[in-house]
Amino acid sequence: MKLKFTKMHGLGNDFVVIDAVNRPVALNREQLCLLADRHFGIGCDQILLIETAKGGADFRYRIFNADGGEVEQCGNGARCFVRYVHDNRMSAKREIHVETLAGIIIPKLESNGEVTVNMGAPKFEPEEIPFVAEKRASTYRLNIDGKQVEISALSMGNPHAVQLVTDIDQAPVPTEGALIEGHARFPQRVNAGYFQVVDRHHIRLRVYERGAGETLSCGTGACAAVVAGIQRGLLESSVTVSFRNGDLGIRWEGEPHPVWMTGPAVAVFEGEIEL
Repeated sequence: MKLKFTKMHGLGNDFVVIDAVNRPVALNREQLCLLADRHFGIGCDQILLIETAKGGADFRYRIFNADGGEVEQCGNGARCFVRYVHDNRMSAKREIHVETLAGIIIPKLESNGEVTVNMGAPKFEPEEIPFVAEKRASTYRLNIDGKQVEISALSMGNPHAVQLVTDIDQAPVPTEGALIEGHARFPQRVNAGYFQVVDRHHIRLRVYERGAGETLSCGTGACAAVVAGIQRGLLESSVTVSFRNGDLGIRWEGEPHPVWMTGPAVAVFEGEIEL
């Protein structure tokens, strides 16, 4: 089977995007892993399948991590999705309703080419994350290899464990992040975020993503970190989140309001692969 694709990225968080509207596509886990493989396939953090909506939305899109597992939400992917459907003339709408496993999201293409996404309201109840805890708390203590770390736990359509650090460059993201991702208190695994406060309107962030490892940026991780920082009284409602390759703008007015994310999405190249 020959499969056409577009390689895209949002601040370095990269995707293989596939049109499954005009030509239905069914990929098994082995094929998904091959697409994501940076040596034997195309290489990406996630694969995005754009499909026909099942309900009243404009489209449905599905997100698969590099390990082949399907996940609920992806902020950078949502922005790339909008660029893709516009660039390929699949929709003339600037504001698009999209079905995901986490529910409907409404990304909007801005006049400057960036994309703003209503990411929905964060969820904090342990059973909604999901996270094993007796009751909701602002922070939790997590035992990581005999050491206690303090996290904020919440869902942005997918689960996040967020830590405050003093020096983001020295944060143990590749090692400790992997242990947090598979921690028993997160039954569906978790994205592990580490943020450093620059000032009340600016943070730096690194994220170890569930099923992908550390990525160059993470949209839902940026949302989760800002929400956690606001709840701890460290940040204002509008925050710039800096990754190694650029910034995202995140805005949250507190419960029960949604989180808004604005940032770039770039198409890199198109191609065809034999599966």
